[in-house]
Amino acid sequence: MKALVTGGTGFIGSHLVDELLKRGYDVKCIVRDTSNLKWLEGKDVEIVRGSLFDVDFLKTVVKDIDYVYHIAGVTKGRNYRDYYRGNVETTKNLLEASLYSSNLKKFILASSLSAVGPGYDKVPVDESTPYHPITSYGKSKAEAEKVALSFKDKLPIVIVRPPSVYGPRDTYTYEIFRYIKLGILPVVLPSDQILSLVYVSDLVDGFILAGESERSTGKIYFISSDEIYTWKDIEVAILRALDKKVLRVKIPAPILYSVSFVSETICKVFGKASPLNSEKIKDIRQKNWACSVEKAKRELGYRHKVPLEEGMEKTINWYIQNGWL
Repeated sequence: MKALVTGGTGFIGSHLVDELLKRGYDVKCIVRDTSNLKWLEGKDVEIVRGSLFDVDFLKTVVKDIDYVYHIAGVTKGRNYRDYYRGNVETTKNLLEASLYSSNLKKFILASSLSAVGPGYDKVPVDESTPYHPITSYGKSKAEAEKVALSFKDKLPIVIVRPPSVYGPRDTYTYEIFRYIKLGILPVVLPSDQILSLVYVSDLVDGFILAGESERSTGKIYFISSDEIYTWKDIEVAILRALDKKVLRVKIPAPILYSVSFVSETICKVFGKASPLNSEKIKDIRQKNWACSVEKAKRELGYRHKVPLEEGMEKTINWYIQNGWL
């Protein structure tokens, strides 16, 4: 089987590439000229340099592909236009190109819980929850889903929605661990927030299950942990894995918004996306980012295998072994 992976140089995409190779797939990755190939070096992967905005190029790349895993996307943007180009236009281009594939068995789109939006009260969202995204990123992922669904009569598409993902190679979670290693735990989330998390290998299993299942065509699935966590659960798991005592520093929302304003202003001058902005704060301060995986369990046979504490320990050990911590 031949699989095409976009975003194969990134955190999630590189783990997907590793697992596909382990399962005997021939893997092809589209990369930009500026991409860092460190997670693909020394692996039996066909590297194809080109742009997701070039439909003619994409047609040649997908012509003999069995599975397209579209993992690439924009998670940081200066404005909605950045997110739209990186998440919606690229998805549409790859879908249009896939119409010219002679072998395509499944087009797997990596979406996000953000495409749906936060849950209400303490009830996890599921695949029947209407779209109500609250950020530019979430809105762009919702639009990408709608574009993919508009092709479902022409292509065997499936959409996978993860919540927050953690594991080796993840730079976002690493920042949290780095502060804790210094003995500081910034507290920015609401104390009563509930959320879902997924360890990267579990997510990759979900992607491949969705791709290989005949039942999944035209459908959407959340892939996550079975458990719904609180920030306290996550804090305990991290501190046990690090065996560290910390000073908890609560950062009120007004301070966060002030810092984000300064960051956005500076980044705007240099034409860059701010790592912290008002939308990001709005996102992390929601009280319910939990989702149900019952549909994936029922229809795909998906099972969450890596418990939170084990996942945190594996992640931290990798950071230490690779000199990140």
